Amino acid sequence: MGQVVGVAILCAVLAAGCSALGAMWQHAGVRETGELKLTSALQLVRSRRWVHGFLVLFACAVLQVVALSLAPVSVVAPLNALAIPIIAVCRARRLSGLLAVAVLVATAGIVVFVSITAGEAVPTQVSPKVALQAGQLVVAGVLVCVVAATFTLGAVRALALSVGAGIAYGLVAVLVRDVTTGLPVIEWISLGGLVVAFLTGAWFIQLGYAAGPPDLVVAGQTVVNPIVAAWIGIKLLGEGTGMSGLSQAGLVISAVAAVSGTVVLAYYHRVRVTA
Repeated sequence: MGQVVGVAILCAVLAAGCSALGAMWQHAGVRETGELKLTSALQLVRSRRWVHGFLVLFACAVLQVVALSLAPVSVVAPLNALAIPIIAVCRARRLSGLLAVAVLVATAGIVVFVSITAGEAVPTQVSPKVALQAGQLVVAGVLVCVVAATFTLGAVRALALSVGAGIAYGLVAVLVRDVTTGLPVIEWISLGGLVVAFLTGAWFIQLGYAAGPPDLVVAGQTVVNPIVAAWIGIKLLGEGTGMSGLSQAGLVISAVAAVSGTVVLAYYHRVRVTA
């Protein structure tokens, strides 16, 4: 069991690296296209950078599916946030003290969170009732982000869209777990919800790239995504059954550390972009 979880963690870490690289290429491709609308989305395929980013993100999706089929959602999903320090370091012209501390805090928070869940999270099945409940909560959250993005511009709009994408992707992680662990009997409702949630998140990310820097988009969706997925896994699916109070406190503290480091990263690059 431990070796299987180890393989899942390795796949998730590789997926995070692919996510960071794909995000940088797709952001460059969207910027080349100019103003992005639903009717002009096909123009993206003419951008070589965007296509390269799509292929890398496809590899990322495959790695995440493998990881989710081998380990609980609350173990795999938080590792997506490793894309934040990766993209921050790749885009930094120089590693300042503030950036180094932010990367260290965010990464340490993620490592601690996964260490706790990997040792104590219990694999469970996704029931139709839980899937429906999670879907309703996610739809409500996405709608709030749509409203926020509609009435804002620039970095705020990019952040609202990326948070909406993160919420949708959190549901994707849960439904992928449902579909892959239920084979050969496929839950078609879960599969349909998975496709809708994935496409919604993917489109929100492209709109986010058009509105602001990739750092904010990646930071928004990769922090919200694991938080939503882990919360669904632990609270709704019962993956946290039997966790001690100390472990739960550790999860909260490590999550706060990861979010805090991410906020500093987003602020650092926001200031650098607007300077």
